[in-house]
Formats: sequence, structure tokens, C-alpha cells
Amino acid sequence: MILETIADKYLWFLIAILVVNMYQRKGGARSYRKRTATLIIASLAMVWQVFIVIILSRGWPHWLAIPALALALAIGIPFRKRILLFRGTCVQCSAKLAVTAIINHDDNLCDSCWAKEHPEQAAPKEAEKIVGETVAQPTDARNVDDIDWDSWEPTETAVLCYLFDKDRVLLIDKKTGLGKGLVNAPGGHLEEAETASEAAMREIAEETGISVPSVTYMGKLEFQFTDGLAMRGHVFFAHEHSGTLTETDEARPFWCEVKDLPYDRMWEDDKLWLPIALEGKRFSGRFVFEGEKMLSHQVTEESDET
Repeated sequence: MILETIADKYLWFLIAILVVNMYQRKGGARSYRKRTATLIIASLAMVWQVFIVIILSRGWPHWLAIPALALALAIGIPFRKRILLFRGTCVQCSAKLAVTAIINHDDNLCDSCWAKEHPEQAAPKEAEKIVGETVAQPTDARNVDDIDWDSWEPTETAVLCYLFDKDRVLLIDKKTGLGKGLVNAPGGHLEEAETASEAAMREIAEETGISVPSVTYMGKLEFQFTDGLAMRGHVFFAHEHSGTLTETDEARPFWCEVKDLPYDRMWEDDKLWLPIALEGKRFSGRFVFEGEKMLSHQVTEESDET
């Protein structure tokens, strides 16, 4: 009788799993692994359901459902690290997690701990614009003090990732796009539903062939260009890597001694904030540029809590 009930109700269980998976998709990039976990769980449940149907259709003893369940669980063993992701408490501070965080967020962090881990994503949201109101970009500004940075909004968001290996840092000769011909760190624009740290790890792999397992957030840069471009950049450091250095269509990567950083071949602002970051300190910077010429700047050393 129990097996018949399980067989009859299985479709509803599968629908529930798929509803959870659809709900997880609202979590964007923070729920990728848990979305995969729910699909694996649904697949294993389907395997057990197949065994139950076979047992019932052939009139076999119902107790065979127990070893069948064990077999389905055994099939899941190789995927256990991809399934056992759900936690009821924050992995850092042990605070109780909201249902949304339990189901959606791969990192199993409470809001406070997540904000500390991802300061580039946790900045207070800027006030919403009034519908129909036209907000002009401060393209006529020639000084950072001429811009109302509280209402300023970027038209693009990008990342930079500096990889260190002992006393060396990985740089690129940029071959395309903004800053073509200059030396920079690997980087680029964020993609849809991607965090800044994920973009940093993706961009360094795409531009240099080198993969990094993790990155550390160092600071924020905000640029207003006189041609209308308004860009916010997030800077990350990495200290572990794998792979083979490879030239790509976008960049020619090369290792450089940190003490020999070629500031004369880099963007003018780099020499203002990069030394602060190299000391292990957080920073923020605001700049006005006309093409590749810096007109004005404001660089601030930030506390770790910022």
C-alpha cells in the first residue's frame, strides 16, 4: 500500500522540486549550485520511482524498495558534494538563515556576512529616479568636485583582477577596446546575473588562459569621461592560479616584477590607487577623464569595514 501511494504521489513531488528550482532561478548567480542540486535530487528520486514501478508491475515483494532506495542513494554518492549544500545557519556566524537563503544562496551566508564578503555588491542602492525625469550625465565636468556623486550612475560596470606570484604580478598589453595599447590588469565587463568577483575570475581566464580559484576585493573606481561614458570598476587581487599563460585576441599577458610596474604605460590613475592596494589597504577613487587624459582625481583609503 505504501509503495502504491509513493508511486501515485511521485508526480506531485517532482512538480514541487521543479517549482523550487524555478524559485531558485530568481536568486541569479548566487543560486547556481543549489539549482543544480535540486535537479540532481529530482533525478535520483526518479531512479527510485522507476524501481518502484518495476516492483509493482512485476508483483515483487515490496521490501525490495528498500535496497532499491539504497541503490538510488549509492548512485548519488559521486554527486554528494553537489547535493549537500543546504544549511539552516550561516557558515560564518551561525545565525539562523532565512528560507530564501537556505534554498537559494550557494554560500549559505546571512545578509551581514555576505555584505562583508562582497562589499562591491552590497553598497547601498542609489535612489530611484522619478518616472519621466531626465538626469543628465555630468559630461561638462572637469573636476571631481563638479559631480554630484550621490546621484551619479555608471553606464557600464567592469572589473580588474591583479594576480600575484611571489614578487611578480600578471599584466596585459591590451589589444582591443577602451585602453587599447596600454598596460593593464586582466578585466572586463560584468555579464548578466554575474557578481563582480565571478566576472573577475572569468575575465582573467578568458584573457590570459590562467584560472584563479578565488579573489579578494580591494577597492572601487568611478570614472566620468567627457564623452559621456560613466564607468564603475571593482578591483580584485588573486594569489593562487593554474593553467598556462596564453595570448588571446584581447590581450598579450606577461609577468612583471611588482617593483617595476610600468606606470608610464598604464592609465594615469593607476599610480594613485594601486600603491595603496599593494599595501593591503582598501581604497576608493573618483576620476574625470578626457579620452586617456586624467583631468581630476580623488583617491581615498578606506577602512576594512567599508
